[in-house]
Amino acid sequence: MAAFHPRALAFCVAEARPMVLAISAMRYLTGVALALPAATAAANLPQISQGAVAWVLSIFAVYLYNGVTDVMEDRINGSGRPIARGDLDARVAAAVAAGAGCLALVATSGLPAPMFWIVAANLVLGYLYSGPPLPLKSSSGGTVAVLCLSGLLSYLAGFTVATAGGGVAAPTALVLFAGVAICWMVFVGVPAKDLSDIAGDAAAGRRTLGVLLGERMSRQVMVGAAVVLLAGFGVAVSLLRVRLGGVVLVLAAGVVAVAVAGLLAAPRPGGEDRRRSRRPYGAFMGTQHLLHLTAFLSWI
Repeated sequence: MAAFHPRALAFCVAEARPMVLAISAMRYLTGVALALPAATAAANLPQISQGAVAWVLSIFAVYLYNGVTDVMEDRINGSGRPIARGDLDARVAAAVAAGAGCLALVATSGLPAPMFWIVAANLVLGYLYSGPPLPLKSSSGGTVAVLCLSGLLSYLAGFTVATAGGGVAAPTALVLFAGVAICWMVFVGVPAKDLSDIAGDAAAGRRTLGVLLGERMSRQVMVGAAVVLLAGFGVAVSLLRVRLGGVVLVLAAGVVAVAVAGLLAAPRPGGEDRRRSRRPYGAFMGTQHLLHLTAFLSWI
């Protein structure tokens, strides 16, 4: 085992992507907020905070382990994350990921019983996504399945803690929002992320959307999916009369941002520019944060 340097934990957090950890916490908290009208025994703030810690620790473990298994691809793609640039030993990162996974399970103590199984399921999904013998991240179908299930678990975790495991039905607003947020993550986020990782994914033998369709078609799929998703969500909100009008407006702005970023990400003569190809993912991620913040604030 490599020695543990005091800065290693900070590098582990950077490897696990702070923006991802933040949006994971926001998904959980949005699940809490949108569940409150249906709660029969709403959890108190300490329980909600404890649930957030357990959930984010599980996401931290999953993404850190993913970084451990992505070293070759990250280096080919020119990633600046700590393991790829040599600042964080992969063995240390793997040990921290395992420890974080155990802590996530321990942190569910005293919470509604289903939280243990929700966190455990997320950790299992994370291993199946990145670990041997057949990592699901090697295919588009596997990636989509894991993202959908993990996304659902995040909202379910918040709902479970907010209702103290009371077995109440999920409100329409929560179901609708979770559906659109997961679709945004899968049909917009996946092709957006693939744009900057095509070379490394191809070298690793992955059959991702970017590898299968190519850069240009992936951008078209991303923008087309965003437009269709906005139309469908707007109609659903109108017909079901749920209080998510602000979310529709944010989604509309996000669709425009992703479309513009997709145009700006088109390759130019003189070679690939990773920063340019990452613009659609930045627009996707920014929209994702604003969607959850808007839903959370408007509901509470």
